[in-house]
Amino acid sequence: MPKEMNTVSHLPEHGPVDENGREILLSLKNVDITFGKGDTAVRAVKNASFDVFKGETFSLVGESGSGKTTIGRAVIRVNPCAAGEIQYKGVRISGKTTKSLDREVIRNIQMVFQDPAASLNERATVDYIVSEGLYNFKLFETEAERVAKVEKIIEEVGLLPEHLTRYPHEFSGGQRQRIGIARAMVMEPELVIADEPISALDVSIRAQVLNLMKKFQKERGITYLFIAHDLSVVRFISDRIGVIYKGDIVEIAEAEELFNFPMHPYTRSLISAIPIPDPQLEKNKVLFTYDPSVHDYSEDKPELVDIGHNHFVYGNKKEIEEYKSLRAKNEKIKSVIIRDPNAPEEVKMTEEEELNENAKYILDAPIHDTGSKWLTFLSFLLPPLGLIAAPIFRRFNYIRNYKACKKGAIVGFSVLGAIIGLFLLFLLLAVI
Repeated sequence: MPKEMNTVSHLPEHGPVDENGREILLSLKNVDITFGKGDTAVRAVKNASFDVFKGETFSLVGESGSGKTTIGRAVIRVNPCAAGEIQYKGVRISGKTTKSLDREVIRNIQMVFQDPAASLNERATVDYIVSEGLYNFKLFETEAERVAKVEKIIEEVGLLPEHLTRYPHEFSGGQRQRIGIARAMVMEPELVIADEPISALDVSIRAQVLNLMKKFQKERGITYLFIAHDLSVVRFISDRIGVIYKGDIVEIAEAEELFNFPMHPYTRSLISAIPIPDPQLEKNKVLFTYDPSVHDYSEDKPELVDIGHNHFVYGNKKEIEEYKSLRAKNEKIKSVIIRDPNAPEEVKMTEEEELNENAKYILDAPIHDTGSKWLTFLSFLLPPLGLIAAPIFRRFNYIRNYKACKKGAIVGFSVLGAIIGLFLLFLLLAVI
């Protein structure tokens, strides 16, 4: 059912405060984001919940397709929420809102996009691109005031006033991203969503852009929701980090806490994938590979639970107890293992064989094990066929398909038995 319209017309000056006295600027509560409808629907984000505190940098990390950008776009109301809600300063901003609240949210939440070329209008001058928000919200009284604001912000991002008359294609990737940052910062926002703002830039330019963003944060108290997949960068700019895997938030902790005590195996795999700037060490590094099949969530369903030290981990009751006991030892968890280059050849071969076996297992995992409703329906119509297909699927590790066939066959035989029973009963009554 669609949510009722939020009738709040203005944002409060301050957001709610948590038990530690921190102001909650942005809050996601059990957010689901779905694309498509019916059988083709894809649940891109599942039950996501986290808070972003005023003045901090909260980073959301995960591999491509995990749902990071989907969440960022949901905050700026491009992607609608299928369930749950997004709150800004304690006010719901997802779903229908009043026009006045909508305008306040647009001004207060700005976004820096991943691709600096695609996010800028090639037909507009830099002056118009940076000024567009000022025009839309009438944030100047005179033309001289607008020009002064634009020139000031363009100089703050490291460009020159003479660049204002040029077009985006005349700039390098790093300069374009600076224009994108200027466009966001000229609105004087409180929250900026940075969607992988440095991934499309040269390595030499990345540090400059990150330092620029930190400078604005220090001077203006801006809060960042920083979306990235590179943990080596995220570690040094973040106050807290959230790890997302296939739409599920699997771990949230402060930056050093997460790197010193990575609890979820997916987090450990991300940390182990960070390149080591030493060719010899990188050559002998043993990657930690995440295997989702280690979790058994068939009965005991997982939740995001605080295991202490403001460290949240996604797991079922058994896993959470293991994580708590592991954290209680207060011993740093090593995610990167360096193989001894002087070890005997047979030892190195054994480790390589083990890694190859893991890779083989992942590659051999069935990709069509969907548990389709059609399998259940066909097994219902032809129960003997479903009963034959179920063990075959199970033998080849198609567990979802096995369960679908088994379920359809059981229901089919039950209905068939009931029909035969009724037929015999009617036959008996007719004879009597």
